[in-house]
Amino acid sequence: MHAPLPPSAPLLSLERITKRFGPHTAVDGVSLDLAAGEVFCLLGPSGCGKSTLLRLVAGFEAPDAGAIRLDGADLTALPPHRRPVNMMFQSYALFPHMSVAANVGYGLKGLSLSRRQAAERVENLMKLVRLEGFEARNPDKLSGGQRQRVALARALAREPKLLLLDEPLGALDRTLREETQGELRAIQRRLGTGFVVVTHDPAEAMALADRIGVIERGRLVQVGPARDLYERPANRFVAGLLGDVNLIEGRLGPDEPGGLRTVETALGPIRASGEGAAGAAVVVAVRPERLGLGGAGGLPGTLLEQTFLGDRIRSRIAMADGSVLRASAALPMTEPMPNVGAAVTVAIPADAARVLPA
Repeated sequence: MHAPLPPSAPLLSLERITKRFGPHTAVDGVSLDLAAGEVFCLLGPSGCGKSTLLRLVAGFEAPDAGAIRLDGADLTALPPHRRPVNMMFQSYALFPHMSVAANVGYGLKGLSLSRRQAAERVENLMKLVRLEGFEARNPDKLSGGQRQRVALARALAREPKLLLLDEPLGALDRTLREETQGELRAIQRRLGTGFVVVTHDPAEAMALADRIGVIERGRLVQVGPARDLYERPANRFVAGLLGDVNLIEGRLGPDEPGGLRTVETALGPIRASGEGAAGAAVVVAVRPERLGLGGAGGLPGTLLEQTFLGDRIRSRIAMADGSVLRASAALPMTEPMPNVGAAVTVAIPADAARVLPA
């Protein structure tokens, strides 16, 4: 599929990019346009082709078919050092025997800069990543988050038009990763440099990206803002990748006014939005936080389990057909929760239910 064009002229254009390794197709006909200044995340599980696609843009791999254009210039046959693109690796690849300043300045080699100009750029980059005073230290004397910022400064030293980041926060613990996400986004906003970030972490993609591209088995299956992908996934793979989801199998009823359809399921009829031929096998996707417990007209079930999670309560409900649905309610709650073992009803709002291909 071809992702929708960004609102401005594209900075990066991928035109049906394909890459094979022997009989395995790692990237399969990917087309994509990225706007200048956009943060775009490639999201998918290990082995789906997202890092290969990043390496193709960087020039470390050559495509078997397709074209790569940056600002309208064809980069497809250019070697990495001739592309106005830089890449930040997950390992950071810092030189342990060099100081922080020397690591950052290493990215300036080959540019026509005087010693003074190079020193000024390093100084500005150190301020940008908030590492003033650390210039003389070696990388092994820094925390994980500080090493990440040194690697970022080095990658930005040549002022690339596009920065590629391969799992940039993967080596950090959860708390530091969340802090660094905000720092990384703030730096990107200040510079206006286009970022392409590869990650397998949906929360990271949603925190960082203007748009997310989901890759499955080398193919780009859906592109859009995080909220669109979360609330209107294209298929059950995207629905499951972007968070917890209930999937209820059924058959699609005929077209109805208002854009809603009735899906006949083993639990009973469910009203949902979506497209498809009447009688087609489908699944209804509903996020746990959109399920309601109690109220007239809901689907009957039995409360199996409640788990307190600080800001919310997660519940599991056994349904009449033997399936189990998951609900999540934010705290504080206006109504008390029923006890485990109690008979309950599950309400599925029509605007929360999405029809997906089976």
